[in-house]
Formats: sequence, structure tokens, C-alpha cells
Amino acid sequence: MSDVAEQLTRLSDAELAARVAEDIPDGSYVNLGIGKPTHVSGYVPEGREVIYHSENGIIGVGPPPPEGEEDVELIDASKRYVTAAPGAAYFDHPDSFAMMRGGHIDIAVLGAYQVAQNGDLANWATLDEKFPPAVGGAMDLVAGVKTIFVMMRHQNRDGSPKLLERCTYPLTGLGVVSRVYTDLAVLDVTPEGFRLVDLAKGNDLEAVRAVTGAPIHT
Repeated sequence: MSDVAEQLTRLSDAELAARVAEDIPDGSYVNLGIGKPTHVSGYVPEGREVIYHSENGIIGVGPPPPEGEEDVELIDASKRYVTAAPGAAYFDHPDSFAMMRGGHIDIAVLGAYQVAQNGDLANWATLDEKFPPAVGGAMDLVAGVKTIFVMMRHQNRDGSPKLLERCTYPLTGLGVVSRVYTDLAVLDVTPEGFRLVDLAKGNDLEAVRAVTGAPIHT
């Protein structure tokens, strides 16, 4: 990893989840993808009601339960223990995917391996010893949900960029991403490419540009 990358301030997963939650409007129906996005359910800003959907069949997902109070039959799509918010409902996969594909979800927060400057999304594994190759519900989400937020690390572990001019991995959807939240910055996807919304406190724009695989406009 370069000296520039080592000097950057990086948000923790919790800080990043809270940052995403800031931009979710009151009354929104929101699907949280597997992995880092599931943490967003624990950070609903005061005074707002957000209805979280999990593709395994829950609408009204609450924050994680306190340690020792887990219900082994109440999990989200990441197999993470959750709570049920007042008024929560349970349903089968056909109904869950009908909500996703039918335009009934306002926002989906997904993880990603790569995002291109035109909003192309690559977020499914093709070679993995633990998980078989499968695009999963992400394909249905990007086809049916109005707004797609991506929440991810800005770089891979080897320091290579995850924000690119063009994705090199198989695509989940073409031009579907609206906004990207990384541990370094928040970027909108525009017709001109990535546009800076804000930087993690303490970061310099030129330093962030140096570890990004596509231009960042202001």
C-alpha cells in the first residue's frame, strides 16, 4: 500500500453505516444487502422512521439485539441476529422478491467489489472457496429498486482501487448506482462520472483521487 493510502483517515464500519443512514429520508422502505450494509439498521437518525426490508422475508428489521438476548429464529439475509421493529411482518421468498422487483422498495444499500464511473455495479463472486458463484438477490434489487446506494471500502486489501472507469468483474447491473459511500468519501454517480459529496474528516481530495481508479469531479 502506498504512503498516500497509509496517511488517509478511514471510517470504521459503524461510522460508515451511520453516514449512510443520514441520507435515508423519513418514511423510506429500504433493503439492506449482505455484509456491511446490514449495520445501517442500527443507525436511524432521531425523529425518522425507516422501514428496513431483508430479502429472506422480513419487513420492519430492527437493530441487532443486545448480546445474550438473540432469538435464533430471527435473522436477516446475512444470517445476522436482528430484532423486529413494531409492526414488522414476515413472508416467503416470492413475496419478498415481488416487493424488490415490483418497485415497492425506495432504496437498496448494497456492498460491491467494483463500481464504474457510469454507475455499473459488480458485486457478486465468481471464484470463492466458501460461497458458490451466484448473483443472488442483488440482480433483482438493481432491476426493481428506485435508488441504489453502495457501501464499501475504497480500496482492496492490496491497495488497488474499487472505483474504476470500467468494471473488470462480471456486472450485476448497468448504470444502476446512484451514490457510493466508502471509508474515505461519499461520491455521486453523474453523467460526468464520480462527483464529490464529502470527504471523511481529515482527508485531502488529492490524496483520495490518488487511490481512485477514475476521476473525481467537484
